[in-house]
Amino acid sequence: MNGRLCSSATAGILLVVLGSGGPGVISGQPPGNAGAAKPWSHGGIRHAGTQSGRASTASEAWFTDRAKEAGLDFVHFNGMSGELYISEIMGAGGALFDFDNDGDLDIYLVQGQTLGPGRILDDALVAPQASLPLTDRLYRNDLVVHADGTRTLRFTDVTKGSGLVGRSYGMGVAAGDFDNDGRVDLYRTALGPNQLFRNNGDGTFTDVSDRTRTSDPRWSVSASFVDIDRDGWLDLYVGNYLDHSVDERIRCYTRTGKRDYCGPRSYTPVPDRLYRNRRDGTFVDATAEAQVAREYGPALGVVAADFNADGWPDIYVANDGEPNLLWINQQNGRFRNTALLAGAALNGLGSAEGSMGVDAGDFDNDGDEDLFMTNLVGETNTLYVNDGSGLFEDRTARVGLGVPSLPYTGFGTAWFDFDNDGWLDLLVANGAVRILETLSRATDPFPLHERNQLFRNLGTGPFAGSPARPSTLRQAQGRPEPGRGTTSSGRPEPAEGRQPRWGAFEDVTARAGAVFELSEVSRGAAFGDVDNDGDVDVLVTNNNGPARLLINHVGQRNRWVGLRLVGGPERRDMLGARVGVFRNEGPPLWRRARADGSYASANDPRVLVGLGSATTVPRIRVVWPSGRAEDWTDVAVGRWITLTEGSGVGR
Repeated sequence: MNGRLCSSATAGILLVVLGSGGPGVISGQPPGNAGAAKPWSHGGIRHAGTQSGRASTASEAWFTDRAKEAGLDFVHFNGMSGELYISEIMGAGGALFDFDNDGDLDIYLVQGQTLGPGRILDDALVAPQASLPLTDRLYRNDLVVHADGTRTLRFTDVTKGSGLVGRSYGMGVAAGDFDNDGRVDLYRTALGPNQLFRNNGDGTFTDVSDRTRTSDPRWSVSASFVDIDRDGWLDLYVGNYLDHSVDERIRCYTRTGKRDYCGPRSYTPVPDRLYRNRRDGTFVDATAEAQVAREYGPALGVVAADFNADGWPDIYVANDGEPNLLWINQQNGRFRNTALLAGAALNGLGSAEGSMGVDAGDFDNDGDEDLFMTNLVGETNTLYVNDGSGLFEDRTARVGLGVPSLPYTGFGTAWFDFDNDGWLDLLVANGAVRILETLSRATDPFPLHERNQLFRNLGTGPFAGSPARPSTLRQAQGRPEPGRGTTSSGRPEPAEGRQPRWGAFEDVTARAGAVFELSEVSRGAAFGDVDNDGDVDVLVTNNNGPARLLINHVGQRNRWVGLRLVGGPERRDMLGARVGVFRNEGPPLWRRARADGSYASANDPRVLVGLGSATTVPRIRVVWPSGRAEDWTDVAVGRWITLTEGSGVGR
């Protein structure tokens, strides 16, 4: 968000597009007919025109919004008071996580509050249908799988009595089992003190922020649970944004002299925080020791992955309008920012961008973690391709992701294989932060809304890797050296035997379904298989609008395998574990168990791998966070299975 933000101080409520098939009924085929959307009197549902091709009909929809019919009735309130606080337009996120350990994904949604003493401009325009009272919401997934394979998806609001009470204006959420008791805990980021909620295992949570010493008072948006020292306990990295208070009276204006929201450059960024888990239910602030406060910017997106293939987790931070950070783990409790030299601080033109959301994944199937981040309108979103050693190249334009993103401001995003063809695709949740003049001239009450986008990975074109140092870890994992593929056995093939590949992406938004025709102010996006049918669904959160639950209808057309990776006697999710799925043809598909990334949101920690038409999986290899590698053979496809550390064949 370089420069000054532009927005309005009023908002409309967006109604839900309903699918067919009865309340909450999900089948393996697209629904027959989607109900028509009804506009609200103050803007309501907005249908945007498509960029190319024809819009999909309901019977062909790849995704349908099932939020309202499944009982997900949450509406976000951004607290607009007329004072034009920048914090009004930055939230909020949500989480897909299994809080009750029943095998399906529940939902947590972060709520805003009224900001400052300012006067509400117009009660009729400021979220009259917002979820009341203004508290975060916890929805339990009561999924029913019928004998014929159809599913009834129903969520029950279990917030009351849960103990999930926010003490400040909510922004985002991170999920992870910090105390190794086998239950997923939540870390709530906010404009004000953050909160750590311990899962008690009985449907309730306890606020342990003060006891654990994790109640960072700064403005935080995204965070990540990551085991930085590989001791088996999750540490916590918190991305902090700006030094901003509602007591400030900073005023900013548009070029025409109209008062508007101020941008990030009107404020001072504050350092991020790294909390090391002491393994006794508390954390210690290790920011100074780890040296992650030496360089910082206005952080909005955070993702952890092993970018240089040395077996230790690194951390990437997307900064808003300033160079991004790539913290490489030095394996001694310290980190070093290599982003500039690694080619991941600035875009290919040498410019810092207004980065918001971020994710890491192996989109080109060469065995390493590539980066994608969403940026401000006019900048394009950015794809950094990893050569395998932690060096990156901006290939945004070359793969076709540049031009389609120019008109939009992106927030939540993730690498996910929506059609299960074995290639990671992209979804981008969009919403402006500057006034869109065409909407403003039409007297739109909230002239920031944009449609979201879906990009399909075509898996074609050159992807020549750059020479890099050998990696013994790569060889142990059966991962290719940079610029090399692998044989079906997982061994790196000779470099001269590999055909150069480059990737290409297609904007398939027009074919994705009616929910992608909506124009809203989207922010967070969380990804996971909500109905356990073998494809990835998406929870999208909207600023001052309803949450959307995008149910996937296309992924089931291809083969897949779903993996939950657990360890320890408590069978906790092993965040950071890497899994390689070896097929009879083509390179192995490497994915990782993670809950972080995107924007202000937490993802399903399970790993769902699309197999295309492959009917068998001869071998699966898991490299656990400790560095231990194990194999499983002849794994059944088309189902969710659990792999436990220590139960495979060790290497």
